[in-house]
Amino acid sequence: MVNPSSSVPRLVVAAPSSGSGKTTVATGLMAAFAARGLAVSPHKVGPDYIDPGYHALATGRAGRNLDAYLCGPELVAPLFAHGARGCDLAVVEGVMGLYDGAAGEGELASTAQVAKLLRAPVVLVVDASSQSRSVAALVHGFASWDPGVRIGGVILNKVGSDRHEALLREALDASGVPVLGVLRRAPQVDTPSRHLGLVPVAERRGAAVEAVAAMAAQVAAGCDLEALAGLARSAGPLSCEEWEPPVVPGGTRPVVAVAGGAAFTFSYAEHAELLTAAGAEVVTFDPLRDETLPEGTAGLVIGGGFPEVYAGELSANEPLREAVGELARSGAPVAAECAGLLYLCRELDGQPMCGVLDASARMGERLTLGYRDAVAVGDSVLAAAGTRMRGHEFHRTVVEPGAGAAPAWGVRAPERRVEGFVQRGVHASYLHTHWASEPGVARRFVERCRTS
Repeated sequence: MVNPSSSVPRLVVAAPSSGSGKTTVATGLMAAFAARGLAVSPHKVGPDYIDPGYHALATGRAGRNLDAYLCGPELVAPLFAHGARGCDLAVVEGVMGLYDGAAGEGELASTAQVAKLLRAPVVLVVDASSQSRSVAALVHGFASWDPGVRIGGVILNKVGSDRHEALLREALDASGVPVLGVLRRAPQVDTPSRHLGLVPVAERRGAAVEAVAAMAAQVAAGCDLEALAGLARSAGPLSCEEWEPPVVPGGTRPVVAVAGGAAFTFSYAEHAELLTAAGAEVVTFDPLRDETLPEGTAGLVIGGGFPEVYAGELSANEPLREAVGELARSGAPVAAECAGLLYLCRELDGQPMCGVLDASARMGERLTLGYRDAVAVGDSVLAAAGTRMRGHEFHRTVVEPGAGAAPAWGVRAPERRVEGFVQRGVHASYLHTHWASEPGVARRFVERCRTS
């Protein structure tokens, strides 16, 4: 399809480092522009699942990820155009520091690379709490580091007083980068965190609504929204075709149950779109609340999330655990990522789980984090042997396998190893993958749902 979103005004919200306030500013901008009646398209650089939940709350639209590592640089603009279709403006929240990307891969998967691929101006959010004149040197360095990145303005965050603001503005006068906003310290916009980042919206919806409203009010009061909208309109046109999930015509429409609710919040919006286009009827269910799988379930997708937080409640829902086990034993296709893998184990932190896999899971002390290059070790419901995909690993749990299942992936880095489980119709792995990079995954899964 010819890209109808090539001229959508857009800007990228970046920072010198994590913890500078990107999420507050990006979410606040989204909500503030939406409150003005604009259709705002929300995006997040990288594999983060949690921030897009807050973006969705701010805009009323699905938060979407732009990951040049998982999907390849060539899909960034098409996926953006798909998400921004019909919108008045798009806000893209960056990841880590502006120039930080995949380890050892140069600019790959950095916010800077995505900004260049989108031909979008960058707004730099600077935590000014412990500096005054030095802010000019910092901004100058970031603005001049890569001529292909256009920093169109600065938002100063955590400013302490009027005097502090005056010193910062005076220092930045000579930088050539305009100050487009000044935000004071505001505890009411803070969102609680735990071992894997912010607490997802699904776990604190009422409080999250209040936090997003506070972010919008703070940004609207402290930022020049007209100037920011004007900066967004200065983005260059995109010459790309909009990404579309490939449609598989005809055939029966098998029901694919997708786990949701507070325990399973990690999912890319494109996955459900790909399954639907491949011919599935996608039905969401909540393993914390629902005691049965959706009627007619022919396949099951269990994404990531925080089952370790809800192990007791998941374990207590014995009827659903038995239903999942029965479905898996029948040979029906089951795709599980990270949290889904833990749910399929015999137990998690001593609490009985579904018992599909002969494996035990527990919380560990070490964070496992990073991009991975993977190849399918054998045939499965998701991929033929030899299929190459890129994934992301992010967890603090350990799975101790028993016997009886083949590995799902061969992983090349940081060390060569095999990972995951393939057992009859089950494909379970720690790797989070983005199916838009390999649409054949969804087609293969739905076809197996039809024939199993």
